[in-house]
Amino acid sequence: MDGWLAAALIALAGGGAVAGERDRQPPRQGWGEVVVSRYLESGGNDLLTGGLGAARLADPTPVPVDPADPESLRTAAIFNNYRALVDTSPGGGYGRLYGPLVAPTAADAAGRIYGVEYLTLTADRHGDKVTLMVQIPQGFDPRAACIVTAPSSGSRGVYGAIGTAGEWGLKRNCAVAYTDKGTGTGAHDLARDEVGLLRGQRVDADEAGNRSTFTAPISERQRQRFDTRYPDHFAWKHAHSQTNPEARWGHHVLQSLDFAFYALNRELAAARAAGDAPLLDQDNTLVIASSVSNGGAASLRAAELARPGLIDGVVVSEPNVNPIQDRRFAIQQGDGSKLRQHSRPLYDYLTLVDLYQGCAILAPANQTAPLNLTPPALGENRCNSLRARGLLRATGLVEQAEEAQRIINGYGILPEQNAVAPGYWASYVGQAVAVTYANAYARASVLENLCGFSFAAVGTDPASPTLDRVVPLPESAAATLFATANGIPPTAGVAVVNNDAPDGAVRDLVSASRSTGRQDQNLDGHLCLRSLIVGRPTMALWAGSDRYRRHRLADGIDQILASARLRGTPTILVHGRADALIAPNHSSRPYYALSRLQDGRRSRISYVEVTHAQHLDAFNALPGYDERFIPLHHYFVQAMDLMYAHLTEGDALPPSQVVRTLPRGRDAEGSVPPIELENLPPISLTPAEDARISFDGRTLAIPD
Repeated sequence: MDGWLAAALIALAGGGAVAGERDRQPPRQGWGEVVVSRYLESGGNDLLTGGLGAARLADPTPVPVDPADPESLRTAAIFNNYRALVDTSPGGGYGRLYGPLVAPTAADAAGRIYGVEYLTLTADRHGDKVTLMVQIPQGFDPRAACIVTAPSSGSRGVYGAIGTAGEWGLKRNCAVAYTDKGTGTGAHDLARDEVGLLRGQRVDADEAGNRSTFTAPISERQRQRFDTRYPDHFAWKHAHSQTNPEARWGHHVLQSLDFAFYALNRELAAARAAGDAPLLDQDNTLVIASSVSNGGAASLRAAELARPGLIDGVVVSEPNVNPIQDRRFAIQQGDGSKLRQHSRPLYDYLTLVDLYQGCAILAPANQTAPLNLTPPALGENRCNSLRARGLLRATGLVEQAEEAQRIINGYGILPEQNAVAPGYWASYVGQAVAVTYANAYARASVLENLCGFSFAAVGTDPASPTLDRVVPLPESAAATLFATANGIPPTAGVAVVNNDAPDGAVRDLVSASRSTGRQDQNLDGHLCLRSLIVGRPTMALWAGSDRYRRHRLADGIDQILASARLRGTPTILVHGRADALIAPNHSSRPYYALSRLQDGRRSRISYVEVTHAQHLDAFNALPGYDERFIPLHHYFVQAMDLMYAHLTEGDALPPSQVVRTLPRGRDAEGSVPPIELENLPPISLTPAEDARISFDGRTLAIPD
């Protein structure tokens, strides 16, 4: 063990391995008690794998969970979050191209990294309840101090970036500053009136009080009345906090850095007194803001807000960033037409896709798309309902599906995304985001059932086997939500429910519209979501789409727009061209161009676009995805390595470029071979001319 850390641990914990030590004196206003866990015993629990080791992370067998034991909940949360972020299948590259044991790494022979973990829950004046966590590996060197930010991807809890930015930082012996960004697995069981605590235990809401990670801001009488009318439902933190936490994601990342400096200097107190360590601050600590998806957007927003010198570099992958629209430039891929209607907010383009994808799944070109598992009858019903609403003109089913696909692609959605989207649709990916973000941006109460949607467990109704009706979530499942849920239903047994279906509340994906009686995947509800942003009278079917709620949603979206002013901070954006959730034309591409315009000659931003890469690497383990798509995570790691070399050795940053990858395909026997480096050309410091991305201030030119 490193000498300074040994001295610090002896001073603070008597030399023993301790989990759950509490600091009863919160160090900052708004911080709750600080829980300090020390994972120091070789072969035991650890920071990166929850004591499981690298091999067990790759084993899909679920990890047993004891809901009364915070350490058991933590281990299962790490297991489930890690596997959700990267492909751990044998052929996907895990253990060879990335993972705890892939060099350079500070892990032991089993893939464990030991050290200290700080955890706290904060509350701010906006009402956000934000979990902060800092992991300090044993090998942390205070004289070469580094911190990596790891805000959670998606709506996940505080371990939601453990397999991406968290792993990279720990393997490099950097401290890692995590935050759930005010989202996470805050689930209020309205029937049982139970909520979650910081370390995952479920207790009565009154008993939890301010220690609750999320309690719906409603009165006891309102809760009881709602449960009587809509029994066995849940309020969810991201959707129903009524605070629009995304508006402050950047601030939450900066909070996590503040917490990291506090934790580091507390751990270093003994060594500093002995003259073996400095007081760490931004002047002597390397800080890289990073993460993927929503976490990547949060780190970009933090870099825009940070005081000069705090953040030294930024590396993000597939960021869900919504840049301010700037019509001074257009985007052109290859010889295609120029796109001027770029930089649409996620909610705008996602609700457009949300209308038409359920029909586009039937287009002939999509028939071989992997995981295109939505029953064709549901797709046919969606097409017919769109036609009846005047939203499609074609009369034949095939022609309607093809028209729906053209509408989607005409909105700046790349054709490369078409093969991915049917699988995402069947998995209810985009629909879930649309429902949650509508509630979040509009700051809607759970009581509103915005557009008829709510969250509840469902089960098969023997009388109607094609429908899934609301049932109580089993207590065993509710007790382990911290470990199993991803922060955005459907998750961990909780589904998105259509309360306005003709036959009562049922699972949304298979539900009928009240206006048509047709099982069309609830076109009515999704028209309502769309009307919240476009406001067309033909779509305004619900009280929830009135002018007041549209204004609230518009205000919420305005609050999350990114300025792209990075003030010369070295930055690398990585994005997959086939991303069917976060569209490159509305996120990374225009953010890069806008940042170049905002920062002018100071700009040091690079954009790397990777072909045959989609948003959810974990899908690459599934049939059809394995042969078509490569791990984008590999390029995130590579970009982090390049940034680290730039900041520590003065190496050049890579020019903006397209990396053309080679999918695995199938071999002569029809099997999908393991992915190799030959499939994954590196990000180049000297890319070929036909791979370079260029921007002249008017046109962002992306090579095919």
